[in-house]
Amino acid sequence: MTDPGFHIDGGDLLSQDAIRSSVREVYGGIQPADRKVAERFYSPEQLIGLPEDTIRMALGVGNPVRLAQLRTGEDVVDLGSGGGIDCLLAGRAVGPSGSVVGIDFLPDMIARASRAAAEAGLTNVRFAEGLIESLPLSDESVDVVISNGVPNLSPRKVRVLAEAFRVLRPGGRLAIVDLILEHDLPPEIQTQPAAW
Repeated sequence: MTDPGFHIDGGDLLSQDAIRSSVREVYGGIQPADRKVAERFYSPEQLIGLPEDTIRMALGVGNPVRLAQLRTGEDVVDLGSGGGIDCLLAGRAVGPSGSVVGIDFLPDMIARASRAAAEAGLTNVRFAEGLIESLPLSDESVDVVISNGVPNLSPRKVRVLAEAFRVLRPGGRLAIVDLILEHDLPPEIQTQPAAW
């Protein structure tokens, strides 16, 4: 059995820098591909009016915006916003009286997503560079935290959740769609940065 500390802190067998470097290498160079991922998880109505590159950059594993049941006027943060599809959809859902901030540690993704928000005319959506384990947001500053296939990439998963709860207002909601592991992985996989 694997030491539980591995799952709590993450990165016991690998340095956090090695994991982040691997994630940066894999996701930093991604270019718009096809619409298959977006069309699998989002309704045709949701995709109408979104920039085509944003649709083609969708890399998620579900639809946290649908899960979150966002309401007009809510403030939302997206952990690991990537190309911005969930932020744009959230921006529409909360309307101009609400706000959405997407956090990503890849400058290229921040730039792409910022252009997409401008192209979509969503002035209530912004993007900030940062780590999801150390959010650049004040305590109790959002109503909803969303994330799509990103916490599993963090070497400090419990820290990600702690940060999410730190920034949530009382009564706030957490809507994460992600991959899960049902059994421990062998050490030879745990020590491979590309496996993260």
